[in-house]
Amino acid sequence: MKRSLPGRQSVLKYRGEKCQNCHIPLEKSDQFCPNCGQINSTKKLTFDDFFKEFFSGLLAYDSRFQRTLRVMLFKPGKISRDYIDGKRMRYANPFRFYLSASIIFFLLFNYSIHSENDMIGPRDRDMVELAEKTPPIPPEALDSVNAALAKENLSLDKLKLDTVQKTYKDYYISQETVDTMSNLSALFKKFNLYYEFQDETGIATPDRALDSLKHNQTNYNHWLYKKAVDANVFKNNPGLFIDYFISKLPFIIFFYLPVFALFIWLLYMRRNFNYMEHLIFAFHVQTTLFVFYIVGLTFDLIASLNVGITMANIVFAVYLYKSMRNFYRQRRVKTILKFIILNLIFFTLATIAVFISLLASFSIY
Repeated sequence: MKRSLPGRQSVLKYRGEKCQNCHIPLEKSDQFCPNCGQINSTKKLTFDDFFKEFFSGLLAYDSRFQRTLRVMLFKPGKISRDYIDGKRMRYANPFRFYLSASIIFFLLFNYSIHSENDMIGPRDRDMVELAEKTPPIPPEALDSVNAALAKENLSLDKLKLDTVQKTYKDYYISQETVDTMSNLSALFKKFNLYYEFQDETGIATPDRALDSLKHNQTNYNHWLYKKAVDANVFKNNPGLFIDYFISKLPFIIFFYLPVFALFIWLLYMRRNFNYMEHLIFAFHVQTTLFVFYIVGLTFDLIASLNVGITMANIVFAVYLYKSMRNFYRQRRVKTILKFIILNLIFFTLATIAVFISLLASFSIY
């Protein structure tokens, strides 16, 4: 006891009479502020203190992360049920956990796409080998073809396809004509003109292009011409837009789930759940799907197969049914019926969300 007294005195030495964060009066015996929870200490921050605080917070989150992942994967629906029952300190925040899992998944997904593009599969190797083994056409065969053409009185001019291509001038509309058109018609007409003009001339600067076309120098026309330039870039390099869109998907789905949760609330309106509890369930379920996809993609990359995502979808279908059964605690027939309805709603909303997101992503690129 005598040895511990100096240590206690040194701790009390740095105890303050008010909280450094919220300025609430404190006693020397208060280790933490009862109002905001900050530690009661006036000691200046040292290198040692900084790393102790950093690693203690990291390890605390790590333990919650492991517990959340374990319960989420092996006890469907339990983590959502515990969370709405108030047992929250033992688990990671569902929104933060979702963002972590989704970002990891889309990074891995993006990597897998580029890996597949860089590799030549067995079918491609067979085509290459077949082309190498195919002998060249002998001159005698070419003479036979030429003789047949001469016999039928055919010539290359008659066989030649019409290769005359349109120029941007074929799409040209004057500013006066644009002013008489509806907004939607003018949008499509101008976009086609701008696309063909920059594709033919290579002019990427809106000011110069609009001067050449004698169109008004408005912010809208500038934006529309930039989108025409972007469309040409994406046409020549589609992977650029795909990478950009994939990088935004975690946040797109993050804002899509609240809409989906609204339909869950409508489907379970007679049950004693509020909207936020349905939203928690939706985030936990979506996070689990990303975890399954991460495992499936990792397996595919290691084993050089393409079955991981399919297996993840099958496992997730079973998992979703069990989660709905355990969380909402309804009978099997009702759960199966609502499982089917929810999936139809999910894919319908997902299709609409992807279409809107593609347009929005292209507009703000």
